[in-house]
Amino acid sequence: MNSSNLAELEGIVTLCNSVVDRSIENFNKYLSLDADQTIAYDLAHIASSVQAANSALNYARKGDLHLRLAQAFVGDVTHQIVSSSLGREYIFATNASEYDSFQQFLSKYREPNFVASLADTPGDRGLKDEFELLQDTFRRFAEQKLLPIADEIHRRNLDVPEEIISELGEMGAFGLSIPEEYGGFASGGGNDYLAMVIATEELSRGSLGIGGSLITRPEILARALLRGGTEEQKMRWLPKLASGEIMNAVAVTEPDFGSDVANITTTATRDGTGWLINGVKTWCTFAGRADVLMLLARTDSDRSMAHKGLSLFMIEKERLSGHEFFLESPSSAMKETIGKIEGRAIDTLGYRGMHSYEVSIQNWWVPNESLVGGEEGLGKGFYFQMEGFGNGRIQTAARAVGVMQAAYELALKYARQRTVFGQHVFDYQLTRVKLGRMAAHIQAARQLSYDVASMMAKGEGALQASMVKAYVCKAAEWVTREAMQIHGGMGYAEEFTVSRLFVDARVLSIFEGTDETLALKVIARGLLDAR
Repeated sequence: MNSSNLAELEGIVTLCNSVVDRSIENFNKYLSLDADQTIAYDLAHIASSVQAANSALNYARKGDLHLRLAQAFVGDVTHQIVSSSLGREYIFATNASEYDSFQQFLSKYREPNFVASLADTPGDRGLKDEFELLQDTFRRFAEQKLLPIADEIHRRNLDVPEEIISELGEMGAFGLSIPEEYGGFASGGGNDYLAMVIATEELSRGSLGIGGSLITRPEILARALLRGGTEEQKMRWLPKLASGEIMNAVAVTEPDFGSDVANITTTATRDGTGWLINGVKTWCTFAGRADVLMLLARTDSDRSMAHKGLSLFMIEKERLSGHEFFLESPSSAMKETIGKIEGRAIDTLGYRGMHSYEVSIQNWWVPNESLVGGEEGLGKGFYFQMEGFGNGRIQTAARAVGVMQAAYELALKYARQRTVFGQHVFDYQLTRVKLGRMAAHIQAARQLSYDVASMMAKGEGALQASMVKAYVCKAAEWVTREAMQIHGGMGYAEEFTVSRLFVDARVLSIFEGTDETLALKVIARGLLDAR
């Protein structure tokens, strides 16, 4: 490895971090988060990209190809910083010497022929042997079980086949983050999160809807139970989640309250030895097939309590298929009243196979045992579900990496096969530059997800989990768009898998916290409050 080139990269990444630090200080000095949202949004995304640059630098130390991929990625990051600073130097400040350093770096590592040289060299993952084995296992499953059916399920908007759920359960995919004492495979060491990230990426490479996202819902519920559930609840539910015996849906979002969870209106009121649930939830993925709904409801009628008045419930239900479902059950104390749960699948551009429902719940009675944490859990539901969602963000980043990787591989294959104006599409410099940038961004995204997984295993990295989602999900939209473009007209045809990847990628910046809310309310606020 060229030590001088590595030292140069180290210097530029250090400078990028310095610019972010000074930009945060300047923002706090001159601007307001509420009044200057556009700059705050840009700052959040620049900081997230620089976080990825730090991971790329660590990757660069592993070899020559690793270094070249990192140089290309950091070249894009420095370009983002330079372009964002124009006209806003009072926030994104660099002095003349620093600006010259950026320019010199850009002239070498955003140079088209340099980037084009990386078109078909995506680099290895840098994993230890045990994780390479895990990666190989889930990749084989994705290629043998998911890829052959993924396009048909997408085009016909079908349900996830039951055999996929069963086989993933047998493989232990649903128990990667559940401790061994509760029937899972998590040993409590620092590798549990990393294993989950690797499995999620490979399953998402096969299919986002029936692969990578399938293991997220049990993950969210398991984390919430581990954070706040009673021992009886953990013993009852976690082994069933780990084996795939039961599947769950997450019922948090409401029609008028998406990321603004603190203001939800669904209520749970005491009724004898249980609770009556009333309200409407939306974007409740897998609600029909699910055996249980993880539902957040208001248990304190004083709305000024906001998120402190919310509690989490486990609502058992019948397992149903299709795009609509309807359930009835007598309400406990209200003998003359019938409780109802009605679900209607929301048609979507992509992310098909599990269906996202709007769910109406009227006078549905659940016993006291359904309250997560029991009486001690009253008013703590927001914090329990955030434990699951925090982990869900790193999983979403891993899903995005899987979708990007699939798109890159298809684009590379098509470019080598397709002939235009007498030569293969791959032979054109512009095509190779696109592929080279894809390879660099995918690897940086992957390494960042690995690093954040390691942080979370130590009980750290909550802010970084939001940053990795913010960066990677936007990158996935760009990568899949370019992959489709390389396919030309055939990229727009549903018979080509790349079209599915493009519409699937679009949802990634929306769920698990919309990009704007994540950037402003979590990342920018977290960065500014830390100073």
